[in-house]
Amino acid sequence: MGKWADGTGTLGLAAREVPLEVAASYRARRRGLLGRDGVTGALLIVRTNSVHTFGMRFAIDVAYLDRGLRVLSVVTMRPGRLGMVRPRGRHVLEAEAGAMAGWGLRPGVRVRVEVADATDVTADPTRAE
Repeated sequence: MGKWADGTGTLGLAAREVPLEVAASYRARRRGLLGRDGVTGALLIVRTNSVHTFGMRFAIDVAYLDRGLRVLSVVTMRPGRLGMVRPRGRHVLEAEAGAMAGWGLRPGVRVRVEVADATDVTADPTRAE
């Protein structure tokens, strides 16, 4: 498998697929959802285990994912908050507040990420198996 790269794709859940943006570069990860009024679908920030909402304009749902893209926890964060560090967390999935509950995303659920070049990512592609 290749390494993570900035781009778009889909987030595969049990009963649906959600539009997805992938933030892999330093610049894209640092920017995240800052300066936006909303998000269509979700944003996957790779190689991080904590986020903040300083400078955000809206509340977000945050799902912390492990190396195998299994959800460790889901929290809703209002603007101006600092999220806890999740030691086993490797990636963070962000969406507008309330979206993840509607998608059925909860701890223990494994998500599937399909990036625009049709590569199916079911585990951390930067980790040797």
